[in-house]
Amino acid sequence: MKNAGPATTRSAADFLPRSPAARHNLDSLRKAADGCKGCPLYQRATQTVFGKGKPHAKMILFGEQPGDREDIEGKPFVGPAGLLLDRCLEEAGIDRDEIYVTNAVKHFKWEPRGKRRIHKTPGLREIAACRPWFDAEVDAVQPQLIVCLGATAAQALLGSAFRVTQNRGKVLTVPTLTPVLATVHPSSILRAPDDESRHEARALFVADLREAAAFLRRHRRAA
Repeated sequence: MKNAGPATTRSAADFLPRSPAARHNLDSLRKAADGCKGCPLYQRATQTVFGKGKPHAKMILFGEQPGDREDIEGKPFVGPAGLLLDRCLEEAGIDRDEIYVTNAVKHFKWEPRGKRRIHKTPGLREIAACRPWFDAEVDAVQPQLIVCLGATAAQALLGSAFRVTQNRGKVLTVPTLTPVLATVHPSSILRAPDDESRHEARALFVADLREAAAFLRRHRRAA
């Protein structure tokens, strides 16, 4: 864990590369993000967990934050939720190597519970402070669709009034924003109380991913 430093009210914007070319290069952005201190979350995280995937992917998967395993490995979606995501993507006919995955915040927010580090939802200020990284990722990747995984990610882009339960699986067109489709976070499937609930939640999630894939196929035919 990094040594805690003084609290800061800056944002990720202070740590973006100065060169316009570097701001549109994922490797340069990733290197710059390693030193980000734009919000206090860096103080307790092992490392920055930047986005990963195909540089010019047609689809970005946008989650909430890295978890315990991601914080240790420095890669997004490699924990239990990430493994489930991989299987659901395959079932939906989406090649993970062809997409880009990232999160609303790039540092793991957690609280201790015994010897375990338990996920804690990032606050609005932390999400806002980290937003410049996501905007830069979108500018660099130039996707045709952003798939929000969970309420935190969806509300970060679509506003606090947005409800995934009411609008999931629909491609939404928002001014000045890449088309967005919202669905649940795969971790919510893992938290389902029984096998029947998990099976139903997984089937709905795969259906949402299939709709995302269908949108990209329609977009490709229309091009």
